[in-house]
Amino acid sequence: MGLSGLGSAVLASIVLLSLVALCSGGSDAPRGVAVGFVFDLKATCEPPCRHAGVCIRNNTCFCSKGYEGETCQYANCFPKCKNGGECLRPGKCRCPPGFGGRFCHKVTCDGGCWNGGECTAVNGVAKCICPSSWTGSKCQHAICPQGCRNGGICVAPGICSCLDGWLGGACHTAVCRQPCLNGGKCISPDKCRCRPPFSGPRCEEKKQSH
Repeated sequence: MGLSGLGSAVLASIVLLSLVALCSGGSDAPRGVAVGFVFDLKATCEPPCRHAGVCIRNNTCFCSKGYEGETCQYANCFPKCKNGGECLRPGKCRCPPGFGGRFCHKVTCDGGCWNGGECTAVNGVAKCICPSSWTGSKCQHAICPQGCRNGGICVAPGICSCLDGWLGGACHTAVCRQPCLNGGKCISPDKCRCRPPFSGPRCEEKKQSH
């Protein structure tokens, strides 16, 4: 046997041993290539095998651990990337917005969830699920079932912050700094509605009958 023949045999033995080592190492490569397969030193793969894959027969690649596909072009993540994540390289996922963790298995809401809200995936989208007394994308808005009238703002569950001149749980009670007289009623800040025959800012004037 000539030197060239000896070199080819050694190369074939090295490649075959490395392939057997790949098999015994639990390769994630596509199945179907059994130990004892025919290895062709003159085989060509077009396009070429990627990511250290070995061309074992014409247009047939044997992929190294962590890659798969006809030309070993796809990285393989195990477990698979969840929630629409993309496998960038073996064991490394690129996660869509709202998801994190090594395999995109953790749900993350941007800015977090406030006031006891819980971040969870709803139809593949990260979303805050709010307690019954809060609402908003981050559960940042309190709910006042009674409503806040006359420009009032709901600042905590069931609690309104009222503008000057208004009081009450729903900011529904007007305040007159000087009380309305003679049965008059305060209907808006510092404004009285008078009962006949009274008039004036405080219902203090009585109309004279002629």
